Amino acid sequence: MSREVLDEHMIAGLHVVALERGGHHHERSHPHVAAQVGTIAELLDAQYDGTLAVGELLKRGDFGVGTVDGLAGELIVLDGEAFLADVDGHVELVPDEVTTPFSVVCPWRSERTVEVSGEREEVLQAVRELGNQQPVLAIRIEGRFSHVSLRSVQRQVKPYQPLAVAVGQQHEFEELEVDGTIVGFSFPLALGGVEVPGEHLHFLSRSHERGGHVLDFSLRRGSAAVSFVDDLHVEVPAGFTFGKPADAQLSEIRTVEGGR
Repeated sequence: MSREVLDEHMIAGLHVVALERGGHHHERSHPHVAAQVGTIAELLDAQYDGTLAVGELLKRGDFGVGTVDGLAGELIVLDGEAFLADVDGHVELVPDEVTTPFSVVCPWRSERTVEVSGEREEVLQAVRELGNQQPVLAIRIEGRFSHVSLRSVQRQVKPYQPLAVAVGQQHEFEELEVDGTIVGFSFPLALGGVEVPGEHLHFLSRSHERGGHVLDFSLRRGSAAVSFVDDLHVEVPAGFTFGKPADAQLSEIRTVEGGR
């Protein structure tokens, strides 16, 4: 694989490789390796132009989350297919040629599974216990939800406004008594500026008709599973460095994620 390594070191036990944008080739999908396009820092700074085609993204992994060019909705990758939830929560398959400015995918390999029910925090605590202090987890929660609170954002037009402003115009909605799957990841604070610290979750209904970014949920009955991620390959701008986010940036990330 031809690439320039900008920074390669251990962060909380996770092997992170930064790949300079332009002229490199991502590796194909491998177990326990997540591939990421862009960074949350870039997204906060309103860099919404797509840099990688979704068709190429799916070669890196069959499971993940993100957004598409122009911040035109919530991207959900599940079982090798890419879906987009628009501003009203309506879902469509994403054509291969559509591009993404920010997304993370991995090959799904269920490591541990548990039957679970309850409110958001109860279920996520069960997920954390499954993770056994693994710094990065891919998370899959599926079953019957008594409710799922969601949001999505309408396509942005240039000149782009910062993410906090765009999300301030988000549309929130709720799905009741719905079967479906929550797809997402959990990342440590040490990856601040690269990823969203904590859990970043999207929802797709079993019918593939409704979805969005998860704000809250209650699982009536179902299961939670985790897939371990040991390596993270991130496409970043030249000169980008990893580090703990400043308090102001962390506050902004929490705001755009829904205050959690």
